[in-house]
Amino acid sequence: MTEPHDKRVDAQFGPRAQAYVASAVHSQGEDLKRIEAIAAEVRPARALDLGTGGGHVAYALARHAGVVVACDLSAEMLAAVSATARAMGLANVETSEASVEKLPFADQSFDLVASRFSAHHWRHFEGGVAEARRVAKPGARAVFVDCYASEVPLFDTHLQAVELLRDVSHVRDHSLSQWLKTLGRAGFSTQSLNTWRLRMDFPVWIARMATPEPLQRAIRDVQHSVSAETAAYFAIEPDGSFEIEVALIDTIVR
Repeated sequence: MTEPHDKRVDAQFGPRAQAYVASAVHSQGEDLKRIEAIAAEVRPARALDLGTGGGHVAYALARHAGVVVACDLSAEMLAAVSATARAMGLANVETSEASVEKLPFADQSFDLVASRFSAHHWRHFEGGVAEARRVAKPGARAVFVDCYASEVPLFDTHLQAVELLRDVSHVRDHSLSQWLKTLGRAGFSTQSLNTWRLRMDFPVWIARMATPEPLQRAIRDVQHSVSAETAAYFAIEPDGSFEIEVALIDTIVR
């Protein structure tokens, strides 16, 4: 079956909206606390959560912003975010169904933009970054969090392979050098960069995306077949659990 990428992303994530709302990986973390701390510092009148998923960034921003717009391709995700925000008493969370490459917002309309664990699904990475820049006011803060790929081709190839087998809507985990160059070209000035390793519990990682059994086996076959260097780099465990690298890039719009 062939279909546009945006529809493939929606088909992958829409039915799993509640799983992402409840996901420990997405609902917790020092990076999420850091995003909220930035919001508390900025106190934005309008903030944008770009690729909101389960809405965790939107909820963190809403405690310190006038209005938060949670933007996502998936109507089902956005419905779950709206329901969760209401349950949390966050009346200032709005939703917008849109592609990051074509945002339905005016130029310079947000005081803070944040995106977390979304960019590796963007069909046009540079286009999404450019749109984030377009809708942000000069001097606004913009924070990007995502898993990133190694600069070493051996490790890069392995990560992209298992990501795609687990989730057919995966596009690419970009390297840090790609992130920094793309942000710089778009008009973002990087203020700080923090990186860390995050353990992915294989059964939970697979269940969250409801990966079909044949693709689960393919991932395990790949893991069993990799070089010793690759197995060590990703800290692959007997049950398939492994570690990925994640970055938080805090920027200011030029």
